[in-house]
Amino acid sequence: MEEYIDNDLEYIFPIINGKVSTAINRKMFRNFRKEGLDITPEQWSVLYFLWKEDGVLQQKLCEATFKDKPSMTRLIDNLVKQGFVFRLTPPNDRRSNLIYLTDKGRGIQPAARRAMQATMHDALIGINAEGLERVKTVLKLIFDNVQEALGDNPRKP
Repeated sequence: MEEYIDNDLEYIFPIINGKVSTAINRKMFRNFRKEGLDITPEQWSVLYFLWKEDGVLQQKLCEATFKDKPSMTRLIDNLVKQGFVFRLTPPNDRRSNLIYLTDKGRGIQPAARRAMQATMHDALIGINAEGLERVKTVLKLIFDNVQEALGDNPRKP
């Protein structure tokens, strides 16, 4: 296995490190525009989480989207300016912000869903359910390995 990795690392690493992600994000961006949406894939990841669970702590959004606090603050600032979300500071914890969808933020969900479905359709052409499950398993293992190596997610024995 190590010989295989050593020989192909120059090809494997760029793919794992971002080529696929970058290509999917570009396609998502284009599909959002086709749907008349002025959002980015990063903004979509925040909105997607809020469509599933509205009114969450900003820190929870950081954890869910793997963004640091300054990046999340900028993302939310832009979503607030666009009228998709608003912040509410709980009276019992002035250091925290709860993030809620506006009516406008809820209203773009169908168009965003269509854009995402079109993107995933294009990305997954030629991959059957079994192949998709294998990819998900391998990527989760890679992610877990890196998280463990970083000390962010120690495995339980």
